[in-house]
Amino acid sequence: MIGSFLHRAFIVPNVRVMAQSDLAEALEDTLFGLRQRLGVPMFPKSAQEYLNDWAANEKGWLRKFYPAGSDEPHFDLTPATERALAWLVSLTERAFVGTESRLLTLFDLLKQMSEGSDTNPETRLQELYKKRDEIDLEIALVHSGEMPLLDDTALKERFQQFTGLARELLTDFREVEHNFRGLDRKVRERIALWDGAKGALLEEIMGERDAIADSDQGKSFRAFWDFLMSQSRQEELTQLLERVLQLPPVAALSPDLRLKRVHYDWLEAGEHAQATVAQLSQQLRRFLDDQAWLENRRIMDILRGIEARALALRGTPPTGNFMGMDDLTASLELPMERPLFSPTIKTVITNVALEAGEADMDAAALFSQVRVDKVALSSHIRQSLQTRAQISLGELLQARPLEQGLGELVAYLQLASEAPNSVVDEATLESVEWLAHDDASGPVTRRAQLPRVIFVRN
Repeated sequence: MIGSFLHRAFIVPNVRVMAQSDLAEALEDTLFGLRQRLGVPMFPKSAQEYLNDWAANEKGWLRKFYPAGSDEPHFDLTPATERALAWLVSLTERAFVGTESRLLTLFDLLKQMSEGSDTNPETRLQELYKKRDEIDLEIALVHSGEMPLLDDTALKERFQQFTGLARELLTDFREVEHNFRGLDRKVRERIALWDGAKGALLEEIMGERDAIADSDQGKSFRAFWDFLMSQSRQEELTQLLERVLQLPPVAALSPDLRLKRVHYDWLEAGEHAQATVAQLSQQLRRFLDDQAWLENRRIMDILRGIEARALALRGTPPTGNFMGMDDLTASLELPMERPLFSPTIKTVITNVALEAGEADMDAAALFSQVRVDKVALSSHIRQSLQTRAQISLGELLQARPLEQGLGELVAYLQLASEAPNSVVDEATLESVEWLAHDDASGPVTRRAQLPRVIFVRN
């Protein structure tokens, strides 16, 4: 029951995170159907109790957490659970088992490793000439009307191998995200318990972050992400998937319709991993901001203490030598070290009467900071351009209104200035509105007019 439910709830629809209410409702429906069909009192616990039991530390089949900005628990599969479900799926009987495509894949991998590590230019040239001759021969066959095509068996075999590798890739993403999340958890624990110098902690944390990024797993993930983020690659994958799924031998296998957008599932899973890395960077930034705020606050407290003591001694200054410092070294003045005479520059000082100010003031405004997350804005622009060739700033703000006012609008303009393909139409003006909060009058609608800014897909 556990394996079938988790596979149906997470693996089949490729759901990365599910809210507790939705998952509990789906599990309650499953339990009700099983009790009605079996006719015996089975599974006595409620769905909520089962979910909490599966997410307990001693089991760890599910990960229970609270996302940012939400007070409802969410659940996600752990990498070990997903591997176990994949192993259970592999135990089912397959109607067709292909071996040719896997043998060719193994042979190609060996050739790539052998050729990619060969430092002899003569051997490399011989291989390239051999490939050129094979391509020339294939071109000649096509010109003569003889086009070598894959038969139905070969198409089915290669499609099954593609389906398996696509599912395994989604499984690997969960493990990559789990590793980054483990690093984030260790960083939070160290920041919470750290009482030493700030530089030593940052050096230790950034060393581990660089070690993960420079590891084999980190390099492979970064190369895969760069390849997948290419717009031309996404369009090519979409065209290839549509064409392959329309082939009669492949259509006879009744493939899962989600394979049409499997590359978008990869992209969504990769964004989860990237969001975990961004969360780690945000945690470090918050630690630095908090430390800077505490240090500035301590300096202000010291300055206020000096001012208060000075005002207290203004009326009754101390008499005599009330403060002294012994000179611990002899002062030596050699004749050749004396500088030449230089006339002094007379400084003209404007005679302005000084007025006493107020010492007690609210310095909270100096420490209130508003940080605009440009990474989230860039992600919003990139997601909007996946389905359109271009989009204006006004249309972006209609889909996601401004939440941080003028600062967020300036961040959008900065991203437009940095984007190589963005366009500014000076002849057309757009009106942008946002809701600001005034302490005196409450919510106030602000409005700004600016030339139309257009983001263009690469």
